[in-house]
Amino acid sequence: MNEKDLVVPESVDVHSMFAIAGKTVAVTGAGGALCGRMSVALASLGARIAVLDRDYDAAVRTAENSRNAAAASGLGGDAAAFVCDVLDEESLIQAREAVTTQFGPVDALVNGAGGNHPKASTQNSFLDRQAYTAGTDRGLFDVEFDDFRKTFDPNFFGTFLPTQVFAGAMVERGSGAVVNISSMTAIRPLTKVGAYGAAKAAVSNFTAWLAVHLAQTGVRVNAIAPGFFMTEQLRFLHVDQQTGELTARAEATIAGTPMGRYGYPDDLLGTLVWLISDASRFVTGTVIPVDGGFSVYSL
Repeated sequence: MNEKDLVVPESVDVHSMFAIAGKTVAVTGAGGALCGRMSVALASLGARIAVLDRDYDAAVRTAENSRNAAAASGLGGDAAAFVCDVLDEESLIQAREAVTTQFGPVDALVNGAGGNHPKASTQNSFLDRQAYTAGTDRGLFDVEFDDFRKTFDPNFFGTFLPTQVFAGAMVERGSGAVVNISSMTAIRPLTKVGAYGAAKAAVSNFTAWLAVHLAQTGVRVNAIAPGFFMTEQLRFLHVDQQTGELTARAEATIAGTPMGRYGYPDDLLGTLVWLISDASRFVTGTVIPVDGGFSVYSL
């Protein structure tokens, strides 16, 4: 480094820094509620969205909603559905080639596939020794390895494999952004969901590691850690299936969230757009909580 490297570049138009029109963005798990909303929003801002999901019908619905939003905004966005299994490398390669043929090289990858499997969770927060011995308390030692993997694999390897397949071309072009989806449980381990927490902690660690690994290639890697959003994967722990009322765990969650509510899907969009756009051009290796203050609150 010499003196000329220290010269501050001319200022740029802030509006253009946040612009994502014309970018091609691949979103995995885009048939789901949160990533589906992300796809629609990005398309409305003029991005071309590759809607990736193993449930093709769900992907088609998201793509249609995204195209409608793009048409309404008039910013030139587009969207198309691609069937894709994030745990199958060949499936990912085929999806990448199809996306490139239709929209051109991918500029940003959002790794949104994942979720929690009920059988990978424990019955209670604290294992009761006597109840466990009597066989009436389902704890860690009752979780089947295959059930644990059904949660761990799509969250971590479902982030690792798409990144391997899609980000290599970004490195070759010298620009790109990867946005992973972590979780509050990677920051503050939550009871019952050990498999999910372990997977998301791995996602956060991988995000930081890869950000350093790719730091001089022009590709940035960051993650969003959502707080509590009432998705289907959260519902089985937060809503009583018999009464429809919030569980004690749900009440504790709200009490522990300074803003006093669950997150709305749109609450994630500002952070997502920032991380994809040039507005975050000097940001890499971060895990951004979008949690209403949950991660920083204590009594």
